[in-house]
Amino acid sequence: MSADGSGGPDSVVVRKVEHGWVVGSENVSDLTSAMVLADLFAADLAADDDTGRSAAGAPTARAVEDTAVRNHGKEADEVARLAVTVTQLEHALAARVRVEQAIGVLAERHRLRPREAFDLLRGAARSQGRRVTEIAEDVVASAANPLLRLPEELARRPEPRPRSRERSLRRARHAEQF
Repeated sequence: MSADGSGGPDSVVVRKVEHGWVVGSENVSDLTSAMVLADLFAADLAADDDTGRSAAGAPTARAVEDTAVRNHGKEADEVARLAVTVTQLEHALAARVRVEQAIGVLAERHRLRPREAFDLLRGAARSQGRRVTEIAEDVVASAANPLLRLPEELARRPEPRPRSRERSLRRARHAEQF
């Protein structure tokens, strides 16, 4: 016997068992409690279409399937986003390695500190309107092939910056004090 008498897919079955009644998967002791429980289940089943929850509060199979499809879409989007991020990081790391190599080449050729070599590299890139990584590739390639010509500002040793006169005057004053 079903709670609404229709026997349709949204019906709740009430069965008599040896020690009481069974409504859905719930055991109850008397018929009145069984009928009240069946009515509650039937009302919950009617609301299932809107909420995606079963009478026991668990998600219905359709709700679980819909959630799985949405989560799979989110996971696929996340995987795609992470793949792009990994590609960008690999590219950035390769560019960084090339710039560091160029700094080493310039520092060795011109007997510069790494910071000064980078400033030289950056200045050459700015003056030519090119990227630092492009100039760095040329510098590294020139280390392996001496026939490759570098831009003029990189081929010659940069002129040392004149020391500030104020600094030397401070030193002189300090030396006079002792």
